[in-house]
Amino acid sequence: MKNINIVNGPQNASAIIQGCMRMPGLTKEAAAKVIRTAYDCGVNFFDHATCYGENGAAETRFGEAFPLTGLSREDVILQSKCGLCFDRNEFDWTKENILSSVDDSLRRLNTEYLDTLLLHRPDVLYDPEEVAEAFDRLEEAGKVRFFGVSNLVPMQIELLKKYVKQPLVINQVQLSLEQSQLIDQALYMNNKTTDFSVNRDGNALDYCRLKDITIQAWSPLQKGMFGGTFIDDPEFPGLNKALGELAEREKVSRAAIAIAWILRHPAKMQAIIGTMNPKHLEDICAASDVKLSHHDWYALYLAAGKYLP
Repeated sequence: MKNINIVNGPQNASAIIQGCMRMPGLTKEAAAKVIRTAYDCGVNFFDHATCYGENGAAETRFGEAFPLTGLSREDVILQSKCGLCFDRNEFDWTKENILSSVDDSLRRLNTEYLDTLLLHRPDVLYDPEEVAEAFDRLEEAGKVRFFGVSNLVPMQIELLKKYVKQPLVINQVQLSLEQSQLIDQALYMNNKTTDFSVNRDGNALDYCRLKDITIQAWSPLQKGMFGGTFIDDPEFPGLNKALGELAEREKVSRAAIAIAWILRHPAKMQAIIGTMNPKHLEDICAASDVKLSHHDWYALYLAAGKYLP
């Protein structure tokens, strides 16, 4: 497994992250098998959120399953996110919610600390001084080691950085071959003939590279926002043909090639996979060993429906 050192953050972190959003649907024994399979494939990074499952069910199931894996807490990097409150239909970055959310996550995960805590999507009503107070208390208490955000544009991060003293080491955003807005705009800049030229994220990719913020790509196999996977989807014949040709050459799955396309980018991103199928997990983790060329990367990008201006 390819590992990266997150600047000012966790070291030797696997380039592929196991997302745990779907874990509530498993028994604790099945969840333990997923965790152990991921770890045996080289994945040491596990992503959670307080909103994954009713009342944090994903964290609860992970916490129940982890003792069955034979792993120790120090073997893994645990990340959770807070701020999405589906039960109240709002985003909440208040100091009280951040602190209580972390305490709830620690209890459910059965751990004394989170390696990383991300603020989950922007709360447009937040007070950055409150966030700073919450981060200070969490750091001083040893409950959180590193901090980051998800789905934030550069100026939102800049405002937060004005008040928090801890480095913001991660920005978790959507990226896949089909949902490649993070990359598109730079290629089609100032081109009025296509919507690809629309700047939708404030140049977040370049900003994060300049500021040493690691990008974590969520839904790396998705079409649309939550439209299911493009793998083997007849709606994407050209893309699947290109994926299939490279998969045959590299002797891996199409899904592994799609993940390898993200890992090939020099920004040293991480890709979050959400499968709860151990065999599928093994197949995808083979992406870490795939070496795509400059030509391979562009061939896949164009096969996904893009074109060169």
